[in-house]
Amino acid sequence: MIDYAELNQFLYEGKAKKVVEIVQQALDDGIPVSEVLSEGLIAGMAVLGEDFKHNILYVPEVLIAARAMKSGLNALKPYLSEEDKKDKKGVIVIGTVKGDLHDIGKNLVSMMSEGAGYEVYDLGVDQSFEQYYEAAVKYKADIIGMSALLTTTMPYMKTVIDKFKESDLPNMKFVVGGAPINKEFADEIGADGYGADAASTVEVLNRLMAAV
Repeated sequence: MIDYAELNQFLYEGKAKKVVEIVQQALDDGIPVSEVLSEGLIAGMAVLGEDFKHNILYVPEVLIAARAMKSGLNALKPYLSEEDKKDKKGVIVIGTVKGDLHDIGKNLVSMMSEGAGYEVYDLGVDQSFEQYYEAAVKYKADIIGMSALLTTTMPYMKTVIDKFKESDLPNMKFVVGGAPINKEFADEIGADGYGADAASTVEVLNRLMAAV
């Protein structure tokens, strides 16, 4: 019998090997993949997200825990059925905008979103409209996530949003974030949501997907 509290604790502490061991044992015991995912990994990441939001944990600790979650998720992936995949919350394409090479915040959002049950495609840094657009079409994205750390690259977020509105995907949703970004700027450029930090971004994604 799997002890989800123990799995959650190992995840919280970033003990990737232990997380994978328990996940594999659960699968060997015939426990449904969807249950291991929701009760073990997603529930653990939810606690982590709350503590991060309330400054109980900080970025380095969350990154370590998120990597442990990723290891557990990778162990689960070969067992995911088409039915399990249908249960995903939504498809997110995320990247740091053109001209900007910073990625720590983006990486954290990617990992925590995946841990929350989203299918995430992280394009990396220095992403142009064309790259976001191609990925949105290829992966049938519900939401585009854009990050920027440099004030000089912030305006490119508006460029991407405007070009999408002129494209054949005018109803694409956008969530933006990064140190110099605030809600006022997000509203000004026509974004649908603003993530102040990784945990808040997951809440924004949930809100947007609930409205679909």
